[in-house]
Amino acid sequence: MLLKDKVAVIYGAGGSIGSAVAGAFAREGAKVFLTGHRCAPVQAVADEIKSTGGSAEAAEVDAVDEKAIDKHLQSVIMKARRVDISFNAIGVATETILGEPLVELDVEKFALPISTYTRSYFLTARAAAKQMIPNKSGVIMTVSALPARIGSALNGGYGPAMAAKEQMTRDLSLELAPQGIRVVTLRPHGIPESNTMREVFDVKVKTAGTTWQQFQAFLAGSTHPRRVMTLDEMANFAAFVASDNASGMTGTTVNLTMGAVPD
Repeated sequence: MLLKDKVAVIYGAGGSIGSAVAGAFAREGAKVFLTGHRCAPVQAVADEIKSTGGSAEAAEVDAVDEKAIDKHLQSVIMKARRVDISFNAIGVATETILGEPLVELDVEKFALPISTYTRSYFLTARAAAKQMIPNKSGVIMTVSALPARIGSALNGGYGPAMAAKEQMTRDLSLELAPQGIRVVTLRPHGIPESNTMREVFDVKVKTAGTTWQQFQAFLAGSTHPRRVMTLDEMANFAAFVASDNASGMTGTTVNLTMGAVPD
């Protein structure tokens, strides 16, 4: 098992990516502490993990609330004595940030994803790092997306938010690597299995007369193998990156777009 006896905290564990990563971490032997801004979806993920013999606990945590993050992490430390992995996979409701041209976009709507994603990643990474530094060990991870690297219409502040997270990974790694802590971002291409991509389709593409099947073909057509990565593939890779087998990887965004964007 890649993550045997590791302690992992996952933020946004009720979403498609967060839940998939939680399952992969648990299958590889990690004890996972799952959080989300609503408890019911996170509890469902925890129950599924436990039904297959994994170790999981669920909690309702607002991942942009500093006090809530710190309080929850302290409870993890009380129970598990440490945290080895922090994985931030929070999301912002698609309809609140996408769908309008930049020249018509309200500044608050533009700033919303930038402030939310960067605040959450900063707060969760900082809280984890403070617990990891005494042990000289740990892995901090998050998820980015293709708009961090390419132009994309009707995306509002989403692209800048993803680019900011990737830069924060480099900065965090530079400061934390001497303390034995690795920091890595994963950048997959649009995964049709995820709820987010269906929402993107409904908000940005559907009105143009494009069908869901055509949208999926468009996503696949931009990659070298003419398909996009599956949730399981991404989650399994996340488990590898979180493991000691990837000990030489830090300060980088891992390109999982299958050729859709150059390294």
